[in-house]
Amino acid sequence: MTEVRSWFRQNSTLIYFLIAQFIAIGAGAASVLAYMVKLETRVMTMETRGAEYTIDRMNKFDQRVTVLETMIKKNETSIDRIVDVMTRELNKPAPKP
Repeated sequence: MTEVRSWFRQNSTLIYFLIAQFIAIGAGAASVLAYMVKLETRVMTMETRGAEYTIDRMNKFDQRVTVLETMIKKNETSIDRIVDVMTRELNKPAPKP
């Protein structure tokens, strides 16, 4: 037992260094683990919010497309009516002077 104590006393600097190294490695591993958990939480939050945002944005695009389609149909009917009136006027016989 005295030999072990004397060895510890002779190599106390080495033992303190090794203990400090194990503590530093443990702290680094805990830090990396905490960062990974935090990052995973952020990713999951972004995926959740991103999906809602994307769906909302797509719904707005659908609304815009629907409005544009109705405007196109109105314009088509208006153009068809104008063409009908103009062709009807062209097909009328010219009045004789």
